[in-house]
Amino acid sequence: MVSQPMINTPIDEEVYKGLLQELEQYRKQHERLRLLFNVTRNITRELTIDRLLLRIMDEVKNVLNCDRCSVFIMDDENQELWARVAHGEDEIRFPSHLGIAGYVATTGETLNIPDAYADYRFNPNIDKKTGYRTRNMLTIPMRNKRREIIGVFQALNKFGGPFTNDDEELLDAIGAISAGQIENAQLYEEQKKTFDSFLETLATTIDARDPMTAGHSKRIAKYADEIAKVVKLSDTEREVLRTAALLHDYGKIAIREAVLTKKGRLTPEEFEHIQRHPDFTRRILEKINFTGKLKDVPKIAGAHHEKLDGSGYPQGLKDKEIPKLSKILAVCDVFDALTSQRPYRDRMNFFKVLTIINKGAGIDFDDFYVAALKKIRLDRLLVILEDEHQEKLRPGDLAFLSSFTLTDLMFAHAEIEPTLEQQKLLSVFTKYYTQAYFEKSKDDYI
Repeated sequence: MVSQPMINTPIDEEVYKGLLQELEQYRKQHERLRLLFNVTRNITRELTIDRLLLRIMDEVKNVLNCDRCSVFIMDDENQELWARVAHGEDEIRFPSHLGIAGYVATTGETLNIPDAYADYRFNPNIDKKTGYRTRNMLTIPMRNKRREIIGVFQALNKFGGPFTNDDEELLDAIGAISAGQIENAQLYEEQKKTFDSFLETLATTIDARDPMTAGHSKRIAKYADEIAKVVKLSDTEREVLRTAALLHDYGKIAIREAVLTKKGRLTPEEFEHIQRHPDFTRRILEKINFTGKLKDVPKIAGAHHEKLDGSGYPQGLKDKEIPKLSKILAVCDVFDALTSQRPYRDRMNFFKVLTIINKGAGIDFDDFYVAALKKIRLDRLLVILEDEHQEKLRPGDLAFLSSFTLTDLMFAHAEIEPTLEQQKLLSVFTKYYTQAYFEKSKDDYI
């Protein structure tokens, strides 16, 4: 068999160029789809509006290779555009027709501006205010499925030159993907606000039954969240903890009012009756349809009086039998009870409170969460302690206290010869804790 000679047919140069162009188009399309897939995957993980917007901006910065990105959301009710989070900026609001973002929101046009300062619509005041220098910018409208403009994307300072037509198409696609997620996040936030308002109303209602514990449940929720931040609980755990904290005393609704508001010493039968309130809390909350991440709220709220050594109530649970979030509530509940004013007494001496908490560590309370309590910043602690008199808190004093924790305060108190800074720390904190500011005129604390 005779082999056939290979025939080398030359390819026309124009055809060759055409093939290369097609290949490049396919490569760009593939890369674009890959980028959009990654963006979609990453932003759909976020539910809260703040984290979603921050995630979107990070994705846009990476995809477009630019220095900054902002997402402005339409507030139709106030006719404003706002950006709650932005790279390098705090929240800003402005009328929805002003500036380049306002122009795009009003007209629906895309603006690709290679030289920002050469465009009459650019407002240089923000650059002057921040010290930033805007060179080029790409601004597109963000539309929902109904083609309504719900916001504006703005990308600033592309590295290596102005934004391209490909950048416009890519940002437009990201905008279409993001719009639905933003609307979902806004709906979620509205529903969460409604739910939180409902929880706080329930907490206020039960606290109002007992004048001695007014504001107790809300303070417990705040103390608990501070501990949660110290020990780095997840956002989900923090939400569960806050819900359980606000509702932990709801079982008091089943306690006889004569017992709940009695001023004298309780009889053994009355004391036993009031000790049933955590069990009432659990049973009442079990009738609410807590599902998903909140399903353990009844159990957590109902165990806030349990102790590590099993001497607590209502079930006498021990150590590992007690939910960890209940252990946080237990510390906060006692701390608030000891540091709150009562109609019949002032606040307990603060260092006596800490002594009681410390002695209970490892017996009544989990020492891990006692240690976390002592790591709370003093400015945050004081804002909770003085929740009804926050107008008395001087910003300068809070700024000073923000550098110290409860541990620092304890060390200062234990020193035989405290330093000048420790003396100031003790003086400033004690002034507020003992509410000595009431001896001064209001003008002295403005």
